[in-house]
Amino acid sequence: MTQTASTASTGPAGETRLAAPCKINLHLRILRRRPDGYHDLETLFLALPEPADELVIRPRPGDGGLTLACSDPALDGPDNLVARAYRTYGEKTGFFPALDVFLDKRIPAGSGLGGASSDAAGILAYLNGHAPHPLPPRELSALGAGLGADVPFFLQDGPALALGIGEKLSPFPLDLSGFALVLVCPRQRVNTAWAYRTYDEQSGNDVPALESHLTSAFHRNIRPFCVTGLPLFNSFEGVVFAALPDLRRLKETLFSLGASGAALSGSGSAMFGLFRNREMARQAVAELVRQGVDGRLVLP
Repeated sequence: MTQTASTASTGPAGETRLAAPCKINLHLRILRRRPDGYHDLETLFLALPEPADELVIRPRPGDGGLTLACSDPALDGPDNLVARAYRTYGEKTGFFPALDVFLDKRIPAGSGLGGASSDAAGILAYLNGHAPHPLPPRELSALGAGLGADVPFFLQDGPALALGIGEKLSPFPLDLSGFALVLVCPRQRVNTAWAYRTYDEQSGNDVPALESHLTSAFHRNIRPFCVTGLPLFNSFEGVVFAALPDLRRLKETLFSLGASGAALSGSGSAMFGLFRNREMARQAVAELVRQGVDGRLVLP
């Protein structure tokens, strides 16, 4: 099964290359909006090996501090979650090593695949592994939760069921043997803050019935598909598909190509389909690519 935490390789002069994986939400149910503005969730996380960002970390002599460059110049600067994670860890521990970091972005932003959170977890894990007095796992996870709800997941290994804002994690025994997973990354992008705000406006902050957000015209898609005891389900689909009907049609396309189950990941726009037949999954990817859609066979 795919690991969650970033995997590392060491190069010349102490250079470290970290592969920061993406994630999908096999199940995402919004329970309620909290007084602090966050939302309580029930979600099942699964890390995928691709697409994955890469962090290239090079220690340098001299005074501490982080210099960060990114393959997407628009993501350079102090607001990047990697830079924020570095500052947060240093403020907590006093450890500010001198580092040059290059972030190669391969996980699309605004896709619901957790790229920024994975990057933040990668630099936190690196810092904790080199600090003279590393933080215990629980403290490191709490530090990550302050940066983003998905960060604690990327600091641990294996699938996990998450509660709270996503920080209360329990390892989840997940067996997808016999399934092939197709990941689809459309060109559309979804702003997570907009998705939550619109969901709150439309739901009245009530816990919705499961059926209220199932959105396919296909009869087999309105029956929750389970591989884990939890259905493939995403509370965001109602608002996201209403605003971006092409995404709803793309989910229906996955079913028409033979998927046994499909769902949006996070607040979107990425989605996935589970196929019982690997060859059918390969043919689905070929058809998606023919239609100009970024589809890839990720598992097995």
